[in-house]
Amino acid sequence: MSVRAGFVGLGNIGKPMALKLAEWEGGLTVFDLAAEPLAEAEKAGARIASSVGDLAAECGYISVMVNTDDQVRDVVGEILGAAKPGTVLVIHSTVSPDLPPRLEDLGGRHDLLVVDAPVSGGAMGAAEGTLAIMVGGTDAAFAAAAGPLGVMGSEIVHCGPIGNGTAAKLARNLLHFVAFTATGEAMRLAEAAGVDLQALGRIVRHTDSITGGPGAIMHRSTATEMAPDDFWVSIFEHVDAIGAKDLSHAIELADRLGVDVPMAHFAQDNLRSALGLPAGQEN
Repeated sequence: MSVRAGFVGLGNIGKPMALKLAEWEGGLTVFDLAAEPLAEAEKAGARIASSVGDLAAECGYISVMVNTDDQVRDVVGEILGAAKPGTVLVIHSTVSPDLPPRLEDLGGRHDLLVVDAPVSGGAMGAAEGTLAIMVGGTDAAFAAAAGPLGVMGSEIVHCGPIGNGTAAKLARNLLHFVAFTATGEAMRLAEAAGVDLQALGRIVRHTDSITGGPGAIMHRSTATEMAPDDFWVSIFEHVDAIGAKDLSHAIELADRLGVDVPMAHFAQDNLRSALGLPAGQEN
């Protein structure tokens, strides 16, 4: 029979994750300080625990989705005092990069299997069970966590040892927020030129759904400079040529309109190296 699952932290993403996990055949116990999400989880079939320790005492698998490093430490401290040996402890919170190895060490002293498993896909992905879940931990810990994780996500990736789940999430979000910054720059340029920004947004979302957006260049197994005979060189040379031309034109337009575009200048100077193209073959 499957172990009982526990979920601590029913916030914006944690609640829909827990509601999906209510489908887990071993049953679900939840804990949060807010009454409303607990009532919703109970309606979905979950048992409400009186405390984190109460939850930990009966669950062989425990997901933690709270906000801060300190909250994670507090919750894990309560879990360690009550959990049975062999319990799988899964930290979904996005935490500082040095915290997961410390938690693995603490968990190991109590014979717990610990993974860091932050998620990407937002509340919508959580509600639909289509999250990407980035997991760091031993092979044994990953295997033990895989069943419940598969209920909450559709892309479950073992990224390596403990801490690598967090590293993958931080890298993914770096791309996210740098892209948002560049988006703001592009919007200022388009607005200055008289372009309808909502129409531009529709164009961007439409084309990114076709081309894959930034993920379209993320197929190589390394970020190092490519050898001249690498398969991707000719493809990325084409990307670089288009980028050099279009960035030059965009900067020309920005200069004419008096719009500051530092991200465009940075991209113009660094696109080639970002693509991993060999040096000394400038367009």
